[in-house]
Amino acid sequence: MPARHRDDETNAVVRLVANIFVVMSSLVFGLMINSAKNTYESIDTSVHAFSTNIILLDRSLRTYGLTGREARDRLQDYLVHAVENPARADMTKPDDAGRALDAVGNALLSIQPSGDFQQNLLIDIRQQYHRLVEQRWGIVENAEGAIPMPLIALLAAWLTLIFGSFGYRAPRNAIVVLSFAVAASLIATAFYLVLDMDIPFHGTIQISDAPLRRALAEVKS
Repeated sequence: MPARHRDDETNAVVRLVANIFVVMSSLVFGLMINSAKNTYESIDTSVHAFSTNIILLDRSLRTYGLTGREARDRLQDYLVHAVENPARADMTKPDDAGRALDAVGNALLSIQPSGDFQQNLLIDIRQQYHRLVEQRWGIVENAEGAIPMPLIALLAAWLTLIFGSFGYRAPRNAIVVLSFAVAASLIATAFYLVLDMDIPFHGTIQISDAPLRRALAEVKS
């Protein structure tokens, strides 16, 4: 660049503009971290509650007696599918878990109670089932992330401008290049991990399937 573009006054203005973007990027990135953390914790809590309600439904079916055996078998089939794909991550594939859960409802509809006790218990069991369906679809709908793509693109552009300002008058040597490369790599890794945490059933940071596996072991026992 010509010398007049690299004088002290121009450099001071470039640094001032870069500082504005540094502050804005810090605020936006902090909001992204908080949003991803809230999404992850909310889904994790929902999965634990969902698994607990499955166990409670199975216990109610056991209390009901042999007539509830078919529904318990269908519930076990659902859990097998749910462990493999708890949030129906790929919408292009058949919803095997959803069909298995529907089969539980169909099995409950086919039950004919023989007395007042079974009638009241069956009403409670069907209510438990409907809560499970609501919880499952709540998990599915909230598992695709809450950070908007335009915000991600804007933050990436700001970071690019910030690094461009760092190199404005930086000396050209191996140490400077290595420092920029390491810093960019670490920031990109942090960026990736935040976005990965915002989609908790994909990637490196995932919601544990241990609650569903424990529910499956309880249903099988």
